[in-house]
Amino acid sequence: MAAAQELVVDESKIKKAVQSGIPLTITTYTLPHEIEMYIEQVLEVFLKNVGQEKLKDYIVYCVQELAVNAKKANTKRVYFMERGLDLGNPDDYKTGMANFKEDTLNNIAHYLQMQKEKGLYIKLILQIKKNIIHIEVRNNVAVTKTELIRIHDKLARSRQYNNLEDALSQVLDDTEGAGLGLVILVLMLKKIGLDEDCFDILATEKETVARIIIPLDQTRVENLSILASTIVENVNSLPQFPENILLVQKLINDPKSEMTDIARQISMDPALTADLLKIVNSAQYMLAKKVDSISEAVKMVGIRGIKNLLYSYGTQKVLGDDTAEKKSLWEHSYRTAFYAFNLVKNFRKDNNLLDDVYVGGILHDMGKIVFSNVHPDLLEKIKQFCVEKNLPASTFEDLAAGMNHAEIGALIAEKWNFPENLVAAIRYHHDPTAAPAEIKDLVDTVYLANMFCEYEKGNVYFDQFEPSVLENFHITSKKQIDSLLERFSTGFKKESSH
Repeated sequence: MAAAQELVVDESKIKKAVQSGIPLTITTYTLPHEIEMYIEQVLEVFLKNVGQEKLKDYIVYCVQELAVNAKKANTKRVYFMERGLDLGNPDDYKTGMANFKEDTLNNIAHYLQMQKEKGLYIKLILQIKKNIIHIEVRNNVAVTKTELIRIHDKLARSRQYNNLEDALSQVLDDTEGAGLGLVILVLMLKKIGLDEDCFDILATEKETVARIIIPLDQTRVENLSILASTIVENVNSLPQFPENILLVQKLINDPKSEMTDIARQISMDPALTADLLKIVNSAQYMLAKKVDSISEAVKMVGIRGIKNLLYSYGTQKVLGDDTAEKKSLWEHSYRTAFYAFNLVKNFRKDNNLLDDVYVGGILHDMGKIVFSNVHPDLLEKIKQFCVEKNLPASTFEDLAAGMNHAEIGALIAEKWNFPENLVAAIRYHHDPTAAPAEIKDLVDTVYLANMFCEYEKGNVYFDQFEPSVLENFHITSKKQIDSLLERFSTGFKKESSH
């Protein structure tokens, strides 16, 4: 979100981010008053969209307190830098802090300008992940060991107080002016029923991260879970995988099967044969010559490749593409698959991963496609279920608009007996940090390809990408993403025109 330039709250973008699990970010270098007001407005709309409006005043206070503390930490860096003092040296630290508050208050514009020139930011990130609100305030200076000890000491003491009166009666260390603010923040969180595990301050090599996690309102979570389960229970009302594909899958899973058996079974279905040959001869496989027979295709692409093709092909046959909405969803899915494939080609050179990320990209939004008017009877059942159980209409609207779509898609994939790695690619494509380590590369690739598509459409910005995924691909700048996207987008257009 381009907060600093526009300062206009885009409610539709916030709603989309909530429903899709995409992070919202606001970045500032000086935290002027207008940015603080903008943050308050964004928090209000965000909390409203997750059914937590009642928390607004508490969360706004906490976020603003953390943002001000991050700004002070950045000011401290440039102040020490200007004086040639080492923050990590106890003697230098004592010398610097003696006049820090007075000097910076008297010349704050100078130090804020220095922070901006050095690129020291304060970044707010808001995201919904697995029915939990994640709020982070980050600043890109590494906290020293001494500072971290002081912070955690203040936190430990803050958690002992039950009210502000108790806190004020104690002697607080106010050397840096953050002691009382942190106490009030912890008391605020206690007041809204959060335990001490819901707030922490962490240090990485490059950033200091203050994190608040808030479980969604339990009633809302239960309603979403009930509806998700009902959808999956009723998924039998969706057509099952076509019989011809099930027979081929059965052969593929039989260790006694020969490639010729698999090729013969596919060849018995002219439509399936034609479609698979079209895919195999597409730019995805970059074969040296055109393949005319399925037996040759099986040899060239391999069992794993054919197996994955059948999952994506079968899913599209089941879910259809007969409306503009569905066509748009499938186009996004194929673009994601193409970008995922090219990310692996450029960064991994792993043939097995090439096959898996391509089909993972095609299937990642299965949960959304189920809601795209494919099966009016299923949607009617769910609406009726909401009426019978007296569930708010907004719960159905949230699901239909995409909230929980990753989980719904994964549950359906499980019901259709998809392999675990594909289920995981669907389940974690918005939350790659939660994926099991053994499939990290697969999930990271599908996540990044999907984010490339969203970035290309202007729905997300560079600072909304998950840093650990960018690190996994050695991507360090917006310029790198722009360059990759230019190549990938040209390649996709070329393939689509064939």
